[in-house]
Amino acid sequence: MLHTLLKSVREYRLQTIVSPLLVVSESAIETFIPFLMAAIIDQGIRPGNLSVVIKVGVLLLLMSVVSLTFGAGASWVSSQAAAGFAKNLRHDIFSQIQTFSFQNLDHFATSSLVTRLTTDITNIQTAYQMLIRVAVRAPSMLLFSIIMAFLVSRQAGWLFVCVVPVLAIGLFWIVKKSRPLFRQVFRQYDKLNRVVRENLRGIRVVKTYGQKGAEISKFRQSAKEIAEVFAKAQRIVALNMPLMQFVISTTMLILSWLGAKLIVGKALEIGQFVSLFTYSISILYSLNMLAMIFSQLSVSQASAERAVEVLETAPDIVAVPDAETEVPDGSIDFEHVTFSYPGTDDNQLNDVNLHINSGAVVGIIGETGTSKTTLVSLIPRLYDVSSGVVRVGGKNVRQYALKTLRDQVAMVLQNTILFSGTVRENLKWGNPDATDEQLDQVLQQAQAKDFVAHLPAGLDTQIEQTGQNVSGGQRQRLTIARALLKQPKILILDNATSATDTQTEARIRQAFKQDLPNVTKLMITQRIGSIIDADQIIIMKRGGIEAIGTHDELMVSNQWYRQLYQAQQKTGGNGHE
Repeated sequence: MLHTLLKSVREYRLQTIVSPLLVVSESAIETFIPFLMAAIIDQGIRPGNLSVVIKVGVLLLLMSVVSLTFGAGASWVSSQAAAGFAKNLRHDIFSQIQTFSFQNLDHFATSSLVTRLTTDITNIQTAYQMLIRVAVRAPSMLLFSIIMAFLVSRQAGWLFVCVVPVLAIGLFWIVKKSRPLFRQVFRQYDKLNRVVRENLRGIRVVKTYGQKGAEISKFRQSAKEIAEVFAKAQRIVALNMPLMQFVISTTMLILSWLGAKLIVGKALEIGQFVSLFTYSISILYSLNMLAMIFSQLSVSQASAERAVEVLETAPDIVAVPDAETEVPDGSIDFEHVTFSYPGTDDNQLNDVNLHINSGAVVGIIGETGTSKTTLVSLIPRLYDVSSGVVRVGGKNVRQYALKTLRDQVAMVLQNTILFSGTVRENLKWGNPDATDEQLDQVLQQAQAKDFVAHLPAGLDTQIEQTGQNVSGGQRQRLTIARALLKQPKILILDNATSATDTQTEARIRQAFKQDLPNVTKLMITQRIGSIIDADQIIIMKRGGIEAIGTHDELMVSNQWYRQLYQAQQKTGGNGHE
């Protein structure tokens, strides 16, 4: 786990190394200061030797300044290293998510990925800064203080050596008991984020159905579960303090008895006894810091495991070595294709065989749940087939570089997504180098030119998050224009005109016919009027192809198609979406 995480240190490696060195130097100087204090008392103040007091005092002052400088430097360098490490780690996780297939994304809930990129990385950042600073300072102070205690009095040194294992055993038990609870806390955070995300995305539905109370109750329950688990974990971690107080009090009591005995026996000077008290406080303070470190690491370990899980999840879909970088044409072939989603026993597609000529217009229709979207998702390798072969341009889709394939297969979904930014910036997702003339052309083809021209700033109008400041039909037309800007060889429209009126849809189809004759066009729809002129119409049923033909052929040969067409004619040709 550490090996995986430390790959994100990169350019902050120097700061990561310098910080512990500064901390060790600071600790060494700090532990030597009480030794000088003892010298001032025993060799300067008690005998009345002012020159010793001045000389040692000046040295003590200089060492204090140096220690302070090292400490401030360590604090600055460690914070820089931790912030940079967190930045790189967040970037690495986000970049890894971008390589995931739909199958990978199905494994991680969206809310969980958000938590890992925010809360979890913040915890890791805190732990990292603690590891390269406090986690170095505490043991180094502990070690140096014990060494100095031995130099002052061997008997007192052995006392401190005996104290450390007692506290270490207690800390180990606390960490062991609290760690599983902190893992559970972050699972509850995922659940809370899911509730928030669903509520915010569906806030209009919530208000429409008057479900504010139910949503608040759901949120309250999720927050309550986090509080209960976190409180249980903190009750265990809180045992650190009583344990520390017990060890400190016991050590001070024993040290007072031992010191008095040694002073009476002339085996210890008063100044040395004062320094031992300072070392005892330093040792116990270091142990207390170690206790805090263990507590924080218990929290951070759960976060680190979750971050590493994302980093170590290999994408299910990758390109082969020496992958093809050119798609010859837009022909599509399915050869005995079977597909099932991971973790399910039922096949969504069963032995599908299909040939589509390049440049053809193909309609795909069928009842809800007949795997129409699943079928077209295999073409750009959003999923991989369970068995069989999908070919594009005569070649297995697995042979293409992913970017090459997906640049030539444009998909427009029913649930359209626009991103925060201008209309121009959203369109240029299809081609970052597109000119205004090209933008104008695709907007005309998608029947979006007129409404964009009437927006407050035209192409430079700001689109709000998910495109809430434009209508559903406008969003669909913008996403169609965005897809056309890619100049693909295959265009897939998955109910992509469901929010547009029939006249606008007819103009879009006409523009496709005139301007995109060589582009293979696949249209998933429930409106027969949308595909009545298609070269092929595919009827899907139970994950398979029930029939293929033109509109006229299917009106004769397929009863379901004929009945659907007649029903839609009675409702004005719109059908049921």
